Amino acid sequence: MINLYCLEDFKVEFDKIKSKKSYRTIEKEIINYFFEKTSQDLCSGVRLNHSNDAPYIKKRLGGRGGFRIYFLILIKKESLYLMYVHPKTGSLGSGNMNDESKAYLYKKVLECIESEDLYRLSLDESKKKIHFDKLVKVET
Repeated sequence: MINLYCLEDFKVEFDKIKSKKSYRTIEKEIINYFFEKTSQDLCSGVRLNHSNDAPYIKKRLGGRGGFRIYFLILIKKESLYLMYVHPKTGSLGSGNMNDESKAYLYKKVLECIESEDLYRLSLDESKKKIHFDKLVKVET
């Protein structure tokens, strides 16, 4: 199974979205799509780069008016990095990101991977709630 991580940007947006009643399905959508999957299971969506080893993907979850999630998969490391999420409709809804924002996220995720400034995602015992554990950088 793939290891799931996220940027702080993702966690902040996820917490904000999840707190709104109209977006209550966000956590279930993420659990159903990302958890207990292989990297091959997760390579669907719009590729924002042309890499086979490290695809940068924009994925629609929850149907047409649902959510957009941007993520990077490092296939050789069996790791997936959730970078950003936003709803398409409703009070927090927004259109697709512009190219500058996508480039900024890509640069930022690479920096966060290098510095280990990430959260590891896991599920609680019921497999209905996501836990975010801040990575602690090991000094060598």
